[in-house]
Amino acid sequence: MTFNHYLLVVVFMSLCLGSAQAQSAKEAIEAANAEFVKAYNSKDAAGVASKYADDAAAFPPDMARVDGRQNIQKLWQGAIDMGISDLTLTTLEVQESGDLAYESGTFSLKAPGKDSKLVETTGKYVVVWKKGQDGNWKLYRDIWNSDPAK
Repeated sequence: MTFNHYLLVVVFMSLCLGSAQAQSAKEAIEAANAEFVKAYNSKDAAGVASKYADDAAAFPPDMARVDGRQNIQKLWQGAIDMGISDLTLTTLEVQESGDLAYESGTFSLKAPGKDSKLVETTGKYVVVWKKGQDGNWKLYRDIWNSDPAK
């Protein structure tokens, strides 16, 4: 094998490995999202909070920033107690760079309306994920907001 052929094989393998790593981050994040949704829809705020890094921050709409896993658990418990239910998350994009990745996607949920009947709400979100020393991805920065009413 000539040097040029060897170089071409090394470059090709590097590109394939990079693609596999990006795919694995997306798969890991989608799996974490599935666990997040399952915990939320089971009314398990502690299970939801366990998906966040200890030093995470959430940026809920029309509210102050919420810092730390324990406070984020209280935030989600409040949403559960308000009757917000049937959460779904759809990942649209994941990009990874080192121990950080960002994800953008959409969500839907049901929330009590003016007459206490459940109303479907949709929106979008951006999450910065941080890979822990154990190799697991945790939510590090989480921001979302609703789409305009139709």
